[in-house]
Amino acid sequence: MAASLFGQSNEIPNSIYDIKLQALDSDTEIDLSEFKGKKILFVNVASKCGFTGQYAALQKLYADHKDQLVIIGLPCNQFLFQESGSESKIATFCSTKYGVEFPMTGKIKVKGKDQHPLYTWLTKKDYNKVGDYSVSWNFNKFMVDEEGQLLEHFPSKVKPDAEAIMKYLN
Repeated sequence: MAASLFGQSNEIPNSIYDIKLQALDSDTEIDLSEFKGKKILFVNVASKCGFTGQYAALQKLYADHKDQLVIIGLPCNQFLFQESGSESKIATFCSTKYGVEFPMTGKIKVKGKDQHPLYTWLTKKDYNKVGDYSVSWNFNKFMVDEEGQLLEHFPSKVKPDAEAIMKYLN
């Protein structure tokens, strides 16, 4: 099955490692196959949300566990337009306010008709083999294991340093 380069393909891959994403404020790509052997925490993010403060905990989690965990922030403007700025403004906000060093992507759609194939894979049991999930707000989290298998979905209220997430890193 064809890779989803920069979100231009609507094909849903069999493996999460077939997906490539556009990096934030850059023409480079994030190739998920480069993260084989590490857990990946996918988080749909927004700069003007009540949960935006989670960026600090996400950065700490990444700094403390980057030998075994990659966090990928995916800006999304689908929830009350809380990520309406340009990609360069998002990049500046994340780096200056929270010191974000983990990979960030360009804006994507996490639900609806134009849902990015990554989120179709993450939210549909037919692809992830675990369950069907709904992304109901910013800062939903999906943990994938070292072999690209979905472990768990966490709603926005689950903080990055919550035991429900930390149990996968201890």
